[in-house]
Amino acid sequence: MDAHDLLNNLTNGQGFSGNGLNIPPIAAVPATVSFDIEWSGVIDSQKVVNENQSFRGHFVKTGATINWSAQASQPGGFSFVSEAPNPMRNRYSIIAHEQNGVFFHLGADDE
Repeated sequence: MDAHDLLNNLTNGQGFSGNGLNIPPIAAVPATVSFDIEWSGVIDSQKVVNENQSFRGHFVKTGATINWSAQASQPGGFSFVSEAPNPMRNRYSIIAHEQNGVFFHLGADDE
């Protein structure tokens, strides 16, 4: 769904008046977004633990490509498509598992 902007989404499309703002209501547009991500080859891996800030993570540096598209469900609505993925334009990608806050004290998943 495309809600146009954050304020329109937060007000459920009802608009907003106040604090010097006068934003008219805008109806949301049903839409579909698709991501096709291909991860490839581990380049590096790192575990980080910072007990003072209740944070731990396992980070994997890898290559990745992504195709992205969006299309409105209504006839004649908008559509967007990313350019074809080019692995040569990506220096690296990171995929991670983090634990912080109350989840930090549960212990690491790999312990």
